[in-house]
Amino acid sequence: MHQPRQWLQIWLALTVAAGAVALLPLGTDDSQARSASAWRPGMEQARAYSARRQGSISFAVVDKRGRYRGHRSRHVVQAASVFKAMLMVAYLRRGDVRGRPLRTGDRRLLAPMIRRSDNATASRIVVGLGPRRIHRLAARAGMRRFRLRRPWGASEITARDQVRFFHRLETYAPKRHRAYARMLLRTVVPRQRWGVARARPRGWRLYFKGGWASGTGRVCHQVAFLERGGRRVSLAIMVEHSPSHRYATETLRGGARRLLRGL
Repeated sequence: MHQPRQWLQIWLALTVAAGAVALLPLGTDDSQARSASAWRPGMEQARAYSARRQGSISFAVVDKRGRYRGHRSRHVVQAASVFKAMLMVAYLRRGDVRGRPLRTGDRRLLAPMIRRSDNATASRIVVGLGPRRIHRLAARAGMRRFRLRRPWGASEITARDQVRFFHRLETYAPKRHRAYARMLLRTVVPRQRWGVARARPRGWRLYFKGGWASGTGRVCHQVAFLERGGRRVSLAIMVEHSPSHRYATETLRGGARRLLRGL
């Protein structure tokens, strides 16, 4: 028979064991949430990929916690049609637009410019805005290297400035027009949904704008933010001097896939 002292030792051992079992992770929703918040963009994989591709590549990411990471992200490039997202926001901020409902004329300018990247409407908006309103938005968004050029597609931007602008895009637009701006960026026409649109993780909504020199590969950029369950991730990928447009869009897709891996 066990002595009283031995019974006490056995009881203590069982109590400690039970406590240890209670402390084991159980795979609850909380642990999954912690795992999701620990996600980091695949910067090293994207750097290695870009080193194997022809052309000049720069990119930047803002993660779900608002942390910024970049690769050659201060490298200045020609904006091409990525600039149109800035034009949209600057137009919505106009004193004679911001405080009223959008009219048919407003929509006929903004929708073609963003959804199918129409150049004629962009040129009309540039003239209507004038340099001062565009520079004011760039300063408000903290764009350190933005330069407005003629033609407007030659304006100078960086991945760093653009990813931060997109990450907080709605805060620069009037509240009453934010839903409309988001809708345009979400409904880019199917024939322009290459690159990051082919790398969108399942369950995430994509809002983006691209810019390119059609058929040449000289310039091919995309800036985007993705949302799911109140979380947001933003990225900007700038590609120059590719052998062709098709090659450049594949570079965008491959870079985006690596940056968003595991999201």
